[in-house]
Parts: sequence; structure tokens; C-alpha cells
Amino acid sequence: MQYLFIFTSIFLVHIGDATAYVGPGLGLGAIGAFIGVVVAVLLAMIGLFWYPLKRLIRRLRSKPTRNNESDD
Repeated sequence: MQYLFIFTSIFLVHIGDATAYVGPGLGLGAIGAFIGVVVAVLLAMIGLFWYPLKRLIRRLRSKPTRNNESDD
């Protein structure tokens, strides 16, 4: 087990540079996916907070008002 740890440590220290090319299609796709995830999270947060708040506001507005007048 100790030899495996030493070998892995030496291997990770001597990794060279990655010379990969990210073309415009992959770059735009990655940016689009990131924006989509951010928008989905924001909409989920809005949904979690807005709809219960809207229901509460509607319930408060539709509360019947009590009149002090009698039905004589």
C-alpha cells in the first residue's frame, strides 16, 4: 500500500502540460450549458419563494372584512 502511495505521488507531481484545443463549438456549448444551469437554479429559487408568497398575498387580500352593521 505504501508503494502505491509513493508511485501515485510521484506520478501526480510529474504530470506535463495538457495541450488540448477547445474549439468554438465546444466553448459555446460549455458556456450555454453553464448559463442554462445558472438560469435553472435561479428559476427554482424563484419558484420556491415566489409562489408561496403569492399565495399568502392572495389569501390576505381575499380575507372577508367584518362589518359592524347588523342585518336588521
